[in-house]
Amino acid sequence: MSVREIPMYIDGQPVMSQSQEWRDVVNPATQEVVARVPFCTSEEVERAVASAKTAFKEWRKVPLGKRMRIMLKLQALIRENTAELAALITEEHGKTLPDAEGEVGRGLEVVEHACSITSLQLGELAENAANEVDVYTMHQPLGVGAGITAFNFPIMLPCFMFPLAIATGNTFVLKPSEQDPSSTMRLVELAHEAGIPAGVLNVVHGGPDVANQIADHQDIKALSFIGSTHVGSLLYNRAAAAGKRMQAMMGAKNHCVVMPDANRSQAIDSLLGSAFGAAGQRCMANSVVVLVGEAREWIKDIEAGARGMKVGPGSQRDADLGPLVSPQAKERVERLISAGEKEGATLLVDGRGYTVDGYPDGNFVGPTLFADVTADMTIYREEIFGPVLCVVSVETLDDAINFINANPNGNGTSIFTNSGWVARRFETDIDVGQIGINVPIPVPVAYFSFTGSRASKLGDLGPNGKQAIAFWTQTKTVTARWFEPENVSSGINSTISL
Repeated sequence: MSVREIPMYIDGQPVMSQSQEWRDVVNPATQEVVARVPFCTSEEVERAVASAKTAFKEWRKVPLGKRMRIMLKLQALIRENTAELAALITEEHGKTLPDAEGEVGRGLEVVEHACSITSLQLGELAENAANEVDVYTMHQPLGVGAGITAFNFPIMLPCFMFPLAIATGNTFVLKPSEQDPSSTMRLVELAHEAGIPAGVLNVVHGGPDVANQIADHQDIKALSFIGSTHVGSLLYNRAAAAGKRMQAMMGAKNHCVVMPDANRSQAIDSLLGSAFGAAGQRCMANSVVVLVGEAREWIKDIEAGARGMKVGPGSQRDADLGPLVSPQAKERVERLISAGEKEGATLLVDGRGYTVDGYPDGNFVGPTLFADVTADMTIYREEIFGPVLCVVSVETLDDAINFINANPNGNGTSIFTNSGWVARRFETDIDVGQIGINVPIPVPVAYFSFTGSRASKLGDLGPNGKQAIAFWTQTKTVTARWFEPENVSSGINSTISL
């Protein structure tokens, strides 16, 4: 089988890098090398930014209606090519095909939202704000935008960035994860097939050097990042020092509160899916369950459910979870499981050393369940990013709220209950940006903004929804008065009054 070489995308064309540094892209279920991706040179990044800067001069003038029609075409192409995109995700990331198809659907939501750009980018008008004076606002594009994405959602995360950035009139430079770039590149090809002009959307590849060059570049006006807290914090500070606008969606430690009045089977099924789906490699995964009061008696059912989940290659449609993305990820997760055991948590289900028939080299870790977890343990303090669920037991709803609010992260949380009063109390008092009520993974639909908070987010504005329009545009306020041709000046007025 031939190994494909991943190109860059510059000025509307796939371009092969001249870099001397390339990295293998590996199928995590088999360790088969399926592609090679370059770490682009500094000159190649400069070329991509220059292409975007040149294209901005004309793209910003393209009517809203034409931009809308391109987005309409793109959403149709994504829908038609869902199976191909999902297969590429599964081959390089490892998540199951149904999960990959769901990811494509969530990315598609953002493109569909961008199809409403003719109403999303409207300004405001105050007629006769003063005597014959009108005041109005315009939301204009910034220039060249950029995005740096993590490996865990190679379609959805780019869709969180470039469709709305481009629809609002910006041009874009994207750096996808080097671990699974093929589905992202296919998405970019579809965007050009939809009619995005040359230079409006460019792609470069690489590691920290390329990311830092993007953060420092004076011609890039805004940067969107989704990834680890460590990298996001470093890039945020560099981007701020360079005077650019930035949003950074970072690490998480999400909690699911289960009240004793919840629907038992529904809550447990939802919890298991959100904790172990995609092998736990989601920033919105519920990795901690907080059992309140008598709900602690449900732990045996949770254990039985975890033991019954099926692990297999992502291409196996009846698998509940696939492999981790790399051998290094597997080693880290198993090391953290060992740390939890050593620090005194009760290991009810151990996923270490998991093997799948026919896939002896896969990066498999089975569902892992810990009870008696406390806030000082490593498995609670660190984001494991693997199929590991920690169980915490508390007496009251207040205890649950206080426990979650004491965690530095604020990405997402959920509660399962049949009490409207409890749900309302929880959503009011919890200090977390995204909340699910009887919903296990509260990623908002695309016409609402992604609103993680505290240590999970840097920057005031998140992806998607109204916040994304504000992030990718600058507001101009115009105060205008028009005189009749024969109007005679009434004299100098040195006050601030209109």
